[in-house]
Amino acid sequence: MASPVVLFLILAIFQTTVLLAQAGDPDITSDFLIPAGTTLDANFFTFKGLKGSLWGAPKEGPFKVTKASMIEFPALNGQSVSYAALQYAPGGINPPHTHPRSAELLIVLQGSIKVGFVDSTNKLFTQVLYAGDLFVFPKGLVHFQANMDASYPAVALSAFGSANAGTVSLPKNLFASGIGIDVLAKSFKTDGRTIRSIVSANMA
Repeated sequence: MASPVVLFLILAIFQTTVLLAQAGDPDITSDFLIPAGTTLDANFFTFKGLKGSLWGAPKEGPFKVTKASMIEFPALNGQSVSYAALQYAPGGINPPHTHPRSAELLIVLQGSIKVGFVDSTNKLFTQVLYAGDLFVFPKGLVHFQANMDASYPAVALSAFGSANAGTVSLPKNLFASGIGIDVLAKSFKTDGRTIRSIVSANMA
């Protein structure tokens, strides 16, 4: 018969494995969560905010993301799922960023995009995707998307395993958050003048 210490270690390992296997969102103890003052009917579970975002270039700027997370669609709270429609003008990019609480599963709906992510060993994985292709960005890893076509727009739809996956945009996070010029200059092995130029561009 196993000793109490061995049994405790087995139980601890099992519990840790279960916790690691859980989704990014906490489990809820009801079918769904209803915000105070909400009228509960089918409209609560319906979101129409992606209309106009699933075809063509964004009306303004080189890139636009239209989210359907728990912020825009409260019925998703506690459901561990959300969407984002991504529109790229010709040559438009979605700059390097991460999602701390979820992996991202992207499908291209229109045009073609180049995608990539960098793993924890600093290895870059890239692919060119066309309409109907899917690509997964593992949870928390830095990734990007770019429409390399100079003439035609591209559109993609991303699914997340969290109602609020979160987005950390590296250019904004590094150069528009107030980190000291000296720290950034030393980190990127460059001079303060170069960093100030980058900071100015990202603060605009």
